[in-house]
Order: sequence, then C-alpha cells, then structure tokens
Amino acid sequence: MDDNFTQPPQNPAPTQPPPLRPTSQPAYTPPVYVPPPPRAKSGTGWKVVAILACALFLCSLVVNPLHVLFGMMEGAGGGLPTHNAVGPKLQEALLKDNDSKNKIAVVPIEGVIMSQKVGRGFSMVDVVEEQLRRAEHDKSVKAVVLKVNSPGGEVLASDDIYKLIDQFHARTGKPVVASMGSLAASGGYYVSAPCQWIVANELTITGSIGVIMHGYNFRGLMDKVGVRPEVFKSGKFKDMLSPDKREEDITQEERDMIQSMVNETFEKFKSVVAEGRGNAVKKNAGAGDANHPLAENWAQYADGRVLSGKEALKLGFVDELGNLDTAVARAQKLAKIPDANLIEYQPLFDISDLFGMLGQSGEARTLKIDVGFDAPRLQMGRLYFLCPLVLPR
Repeated sequence: MDDNFTQPPQNPAPTQPPPLRPTSQPAYTPPVYVPPPPRAKSGTGWKVVAILACALFLCSLVVNPLHVLFGMMEGAGGGLPTHNAVGPKLQEALLKDNDSKNKIAVVPIEGVIMSQKVGRGFSMVDVVEEQLRRAEHDKSVKAVVLKVNSPGGEVLASDDIYKLIDQFHARTGKPVVASMGSLAASGGYYVSAPCQWIVANELTITGSIGVIMHGYNFRGLMDKVGVRPEVFKSGKFKDMLSPDKREEDITQEERDMIQSMVNETFEKFKSVVAEGRGNAVKKNAGAGDANHPLAENWAQYADGRVLSGKEALKLGFVDELGNLDTAVARAQKLAKIPDANLIEYQPLFDISDLFGMLGQSGEARTLKIDVGFDAPRLQMGRLYFLCPLVLPR
C-alpha cells in the first residue's frame, strides 16, 4: 500500500435549509394611548373665595360700628345714628369741606322717578324720605339743595316726593333750593315746584308740564297673523285699555273717560306749580330775596312743551340762572349762614347686602350694567309726568 494514499473525505451530514423569508411585511399595529391619571383637585379657587369672604365679613364687623360711632359724633346736634334701622341704610359723605359747623344737605333726584323698589328693596321715594328725615333731625343741617336731573316719571311717585319736600319745609322751616341739571322736565319740575328757590342753567331742558298715558294696540298685527283674542268680562268697560281691541270697538265714551282722567291729573299738576311758585314769593318777600313770579300767561306754556332755562326764567318757572354752586350760595343766603359744609347721604354698603344678593333667587336679583342712560319702562294703564324726549320709539 502506498503510503501517500489518502482516504477520500466522507460526505458531511445533510443540514436543514434556511427558512424562507416572507415576501410581505407584517400588518402595522398602532400603539394604544394610555391617558395619564387625573390630577387631584386642589380647591385653591374656593379657598381664595372663602378667605376673601371671611376678610370682608371681619372688615364689616369693624367698619360698621365705626360708621355708627362717627355718625353719632357728626350728628351731635341731632344725635342720629348713621342709618335708620328699618329704612334705607345711608351714611353721611362730605362733598365739600368749608371748615364750618353748618351743613347743607344735597338730595339728588336723578333718573326716571319710579315707585318700584330697586337695589336693596327700597324705592326712590323711600330713599328721599330717609334723606330728608336725616336732614330734619340734624340741627347742624341748615338747608337742603335738591339736585334734579330727571325727565320725570310716575305720577304717584312724583306726587309723593313733592309732598315730602313740602312737609319738610313746613315742619322745619329750613329752606329747600332746587338745582336743575341738564334735564328737569315734567315730573322733574313737579318735584321742584314746592322749593323756596329754583336755579337752572340757561341750557337746562325743563317745562314739559303735562300728563301722558302711553301704550300700543296690536290688533292690526294680530289680524294679519290670524290671532283672535277671546275676552270674557264682567262689565262693558273692563277691557277699555286692552291692546287687542279693534279701532271700531273703542267707543267714544271710553275715550272720554280716559281723557277726563288725564285732564284731572293735569289740573293737579298746574295747581302744584301755581301754589308752589306763589308760596315761594310769599316766603321770600320779607327776606330781601325777590323770586320771579309766574307770568300772567304762564298756563299757555303748560301744554307739554319743553323750555330752556332762559325761557323758564322769563315765564317765572325758575328764579335764577346758574349751577350747583349758585344754588348752594342761595341756600346759605336763605338760611342766613356765612358758610357751610356740603354733605350728601349716600347708600351704606354692608356685607350682609352681599350675602343677601348671593342668597336670593334669580328672579329677585338682576345684574344691571350702567350704560349712561336710564331708559324708562312705561307700563300700560299708568299716568306719567314724563318728558316725551325719553319715550321709547
């Protein structure tokens, strides 16, 4: 045997073939979004509100007794607290400090004169009554200036304020001077009539002496849309002011009755003007102050027309042209005092008012935004001493 002979290699053991690759990619599976756990509410907002409410309450406990104390100190002549416990809450505010022991109280009559209770549950009549009560019992108050800036309003509310002013002067003898602003017409003039002296700017809109009852009749529109009212009444005049009556159904007798009511109220207005201006002339006759008496033909101008302050002076509806300072100077002269501090009784905010507003139902409290104009809400069937310039169109 040849030593160089080598044995041929043996066949290796068979191996498994490599797996075949898939010809397509597997389906894409999107990731599942897992939301984070909710954050626990800290309640920081409510804590801030609670802290503020507690702070206001504590301030009220401190401030309100101080108001009462200062009110008793300021009203040492009359010994009145800051506000009436059963009426509107008012506090004395200093408008002008003349370093005097005497005071002149300014009582504002602003906006439409209404009998509805607003704000904290009191009407304009209630507030004026409380202001005059404070001025009456404070011996250091020597006179009142009625600051009028009003187009008028309800007949009854205007008459109530007129009586309050007339009775205040009769009880106290303290002079009341009216200071007319930009508008003091109709009911605004009605409440000024009993004043001892009336001051108006030459551009003041005043006059408008008259009565109006305003309303709408919708029957024409109702007939067009096919709406017919069904009326059951106990008497033939029960629906005499209904806004859904046809024109031909309104009898002349009904018209005469309404017009008679308007005329009666109008005669009352004229008597208030004549009596007030006549009394003013008598009061000042012996005091060296000469009022402007009513012109002989003044009733001809009491037909609802508006007048400027300059025209009103010629007819005797006002006594002097000027502004609030003029009225204050005249009040000092009528009261025979050399000087006086000017004050006003303003509403007193109490923390209980805030809690009361939060606790009232939605129908009892309404949030109002002041846009600079107090639009009147006339109600059908009511008489108004109201200047036609502010009637809704």
